[in-house]
Amino acid sequence: MESSATISPSPTGGANAPTILAINTLTKSFGGLTAVDSVTLDVKQGQIFSVIGPNGAGKTTVFNLITGIYKPTSGQILLGGKSIAGKTPDNVLRAGVARTFQNIRLFNNMTVLENVLVGQHVRLPGDLFSVVFHPPYYRSSERRANARALELLSFFGDKLIGRKDEYASNLSYADRRRVEIARALGSSPQMLLLDEPTAGMNDSETAEAVGYIQRLRAEFKLTIMLIEHKLQVTMGISDQIAVLDYGKKIAEGLPAEIQRNELVIEAYLGRKAAVE
Repeated sequence: MESSATISPSPTGGANAPTILAINTLTKSFGGLTAVDSVTLDVKQGQIFSVIGPNGAGKTTVFNLITGIYKPTSGQILLGGKSIAGKTPDNVLRAGVARTFQNIRLFNNMTVLENVLVGQHVRLPGDLFSVVFHPPYYRSSERRANARALELLSFFGDKLIGRKDEYASNLSYADRRRVEIARALGSSPQMLLLDEPTAGMNDSETAEAVGYIQRLRAEFKLTIMLIEHKLQVTMGISDQIAVLDYGKKIAEGLPAEIQRNELVIEAYLGRKAAVE
């Protein structure tokens, strides 16, 4: 396994923090295939909680279950003690869970600013009267949304704010990732789920993305769940790590514990190996 990154996890989100997301014996079957098999996770408020595992381990399926894209076959998903299992994606978003995707899903024929404004739609008045007649409170909410979108773009320094009027399709891969995060933040979530946020990035871009993730937690008071194949990232940034293999959770613990776990090493390398 790869060595730990030099970045140290923040002390926030420790074992004594309250639970924000409780997943109990979560199972999802597609016909005869069980993609997620009785997975139990306990995510504390303020944590960076990583879910890792080989390809096909069920990581993204877990994210899809949390965010309402799939309905569980069985099991519980509790956000702040209230069930969100089986809720539609828009209701999960309203409850406070936003996400990004492994494959970037932006509106390429919309500008950067417009993409981020879309992320705020669940927090804005959207009744027919407001949309048709644009009363003062609706115009005021639009101005606030525009200011908020500019603020979110500014989080990334000068990477996006100067390109706010460009089409999303014109951006680099790394910048499109940043726009997707800004759009997710527009819903003012409690939790942010990031599915492979550094995929396709070089070392410099990856290090920058790690810094953004740490700042997101600190500045927006977020709990972050992370799927990431770059083990140097997860080992360096996570407070807690759960490992899936063939849909089952095979290990959970601190990064140092996961690095030394024989089941984890075997799942990644396909054989017993010693960790230096």
